[in-house]
Amino acid sequence: MKLTGGQVVAKALKDYGVEYVAGVPGHGIWALFDAFLQDGSEIPFIQVMHEQSAVHMADGYFRASGKPMACSTSVGPGAANTIIGLATAYCDSTAVFYVSGSPQTYMQGHGTMQELERQQDNAFPRITEQVTKRAWQASSTAVLPTIMHRAFNEMLTGRPGPVHVEVPMDVQVDAAEVTIHPLEKRLPVGVAYPDPKAIRAAAALLKGAKRPVIVAGGGAITANASKELTALAERLGAAVSITWNGKGAIAEDNPLFIGAVGQTGTTCGNQITASADVVISVGCRFTDWSASSYAKGVSFSFPPAKLIHIDLDPREIGKTYPTEVGIVSDAKIALEELLAAISEAEGETLRAGNAAFHADVEKAKAEWRALVEPRETSRETPFTSQRPLVALRKVLPRDGIVVVGSGNTQGAVKQSFPVYEPRTHLTSGSYSPMGWAVPAAMGAKLACPEKKVVAIVGDGDFMMSLPEMGTAVMNGINVVFLVLNNQGYMSIRGGMRKFMGRHIASEFNNHAGNGEPYSADIAASARAFGLAAWKVEKDEDLEAALQAALDTDGPTLVEVIVSRDAAGPFATGWWDFPSPAYYEKEQAAYAEMRAKEQML
Repeated sequence: MKLTGGQVVAKALKDYGVEYVAGVPGHGIWALFDAFLQDGSEIPFIQVMHEQSAVHMADGYFRASGKPMACSTSVGPGAANTIIGLATAYCDSTAVFYVSGSPQTYMQGHGTMQELERQQDNAFPRITEQVTKRAWQASSTAVLPTIMHRAFNEMLTGRPGPVHVEVPMDVQVDAAEVTIHPLEKRLPVGVAYPDPKAIRAAAALLKGAKRPVIVAGGGAITANASKELTALAERLGAAVSITWNGKGAIAEDNPLFIGAVGQTGTTCGNQITASADVVISVGCRFTDWSASSYAKGVSFSFPPAKLIHIDLDPREIGKTYPTEVGIVSDAKIALEELLAAISEAEGETLRAGNAAFHADVEKAKAEWRALVEPRETSRETPFTSQRPLVALRKVLPRDGIVVVGSGNTQGAVKQSFPVYEPRTHLTSGSYSPMGWAVPAAMGAKLACPEKKVVAIVGDGDFMMSLPEMGTAVMNGINVVFLVLNNQGYMSIRGGMRKFMGRHIASEFNNHAGNGEPYSADIAASARAFGLAAWKVEKDEDLEAALQAALDTDGPTLVEVIVSRDAAGPFATGWWDFPSPAYYEKEQAAYAEMRAKEQML
């Protein structure tokens, strides 16, 4: 059939199952956008207020559903605004399809249409190459069908990730006789199976383990491996710890769950994982946050512990820690194979022989509860960061989705907000930009309209995506925005105080006035956009406001005033942050921990 380049993109997206496109229009892309109005290629378009939010929305959509969403922008600054979103998706291995415009093929190299051309003609794809799995530039309408199916293949197979397709303005409008290739005939069948020899070696190691721990990373959830992971843990009697993105891989009311590992892990998560004799890593790439900057004995101890590392990407195995058994495989299949290699009778023997380990787990969990519960049950105001999370858990359905911003809020949720199902806790666990959670929550709601969705953010994070309140209202995206307002970047203030004993530019204060804390009236701002909003400053109002927000038909916001000094999670691990040379005391403490790092 004869289609323009814009029609090729739009029809391929529709044929490949994409249900939404998000973006901002501009002169460099409007011809392609017009194709979304053509018969046979109509896809609902979500107009956002900032291009970065379009990518974050598609990112949240994929995390909640496992299905890709598209985003699109014009040229120049509009395109450049996507880089943070693409980098976030790239670091966390989430599939996002991004299509942008570019100057006409015959104009490139002349500095037209906001072109970057001093180093290379039309250089923008050189930027996206660093934050995508692959970037393409279409030279004609005729090549676009092949680019489209190759982009989807790249985006969805192996380790998922974002892709970028750039369509010049003349290609958007030029028509050619083309065929949209059926995607099912362009994708591989099945998933990556593990080497049987590796499975046998791992099973033999596990059968001798006295203190087995499974560490669930984001890859366990991407592979839909939660059922198998839980079954293996129960067969072995293994404790289960999680990373940022692994939260939800096992129900947190399972007695084997011990919390998170890393700098803002739980005390029991770090203690038990660091004391393991065998660790099974499932889809975890051991970032510094989750591994306490590799300081031996804080979160992990390799050696003497032995590591079974399961990952779809062979580059992750052995990258940071020595691996006893490396298994390159889809996580779900690898766990199924391990279950088949260890019988129920062998599991009973293992569990019976690990009574001392289980006693240590229960003791460590009780010590953690004793530490964290005073903050969770506190009735003081301004609130602790944990108290609103406990209130939200009471009123949010078990399968409700929370989408969590960066900073102290992220750590507090990890420690104090239990989740019970995969894909119900979404957070930007690696690149971790502010401004991610609000649009990502809207993407999650588009993907799962039947579920309650709550974005949990600090005020600093929220202010970076405040304009997207308009997007929620205009499109009727019924998300609850829970803003924990402590009037500043308190995670940064806390880090400065810890490593330097003082802080700068981390509090929102009236610097030109009386020096008192400053905050915009966030609830009033939300009402100005058209949301129903509540501002909570009294304990007796907290649960009622959250319940009312969840029950309202439309987007809502609950602003909760929280303390600057009980602002975040407990720092139970370690994070490698050196202090300036003129802080001699801090330098000495740093050197002691630095000497324990294992990554080299």
